Amino acid sequence: MNKTYSAKPTDVNRQWYVVDAAELPLGRLSTKVADLLTGKGKPMFTKHIDCGDYVVVINADNLVVTGKKVEDKMYYKHSNYPGGLRETNLKFELEKDSTKVIFKSVRGMLPVNKLRDDRLARLKIYAGTEHNHAAQQPKVLKLAKEGK
Repeated sequence: MNKTYSAKPTDVNRQWYVVDAAELPLGRLSTKVADLLTGKGKPMFTKHIDCGDYVVVINADNLVVTGKKVEDKMYYKHSNYPGGLRETNLKFELEKDSTKVIFKSVRGMLPVNKLRDDRLARLKIYAGTEHNHAAQQPKVLKLAKEGK
């Protein structure tokens, strides 16, 4: 009879990946990055152990969105005071800080549990093509466009 394998924190071997944000739209990019951070593509994946990899996202300034999301997609925050709702659109957020848009999107796609903060700490986002993680020898991950 076969036994079920459960990963241990000492068994985890983390890889480094570089992802270009200009290759895919924001949602598809975020799901791929979230899968890498959680380690769901690994055969040793265990839900309660953090098996994910490090992900470096470059070209956040050249982020791709489809349709009219640049004008229509809204971000909300509230000050917890009456009338304290503030809303901004994606265009303003991209001009202000394009790395936060990717961070918020990936954060929303990760499961809400005690492992989320550690997973997000392994996400490195840069606005341009330069990053300072060459010493880790990251693998360039080509994300193929689905469909056509």
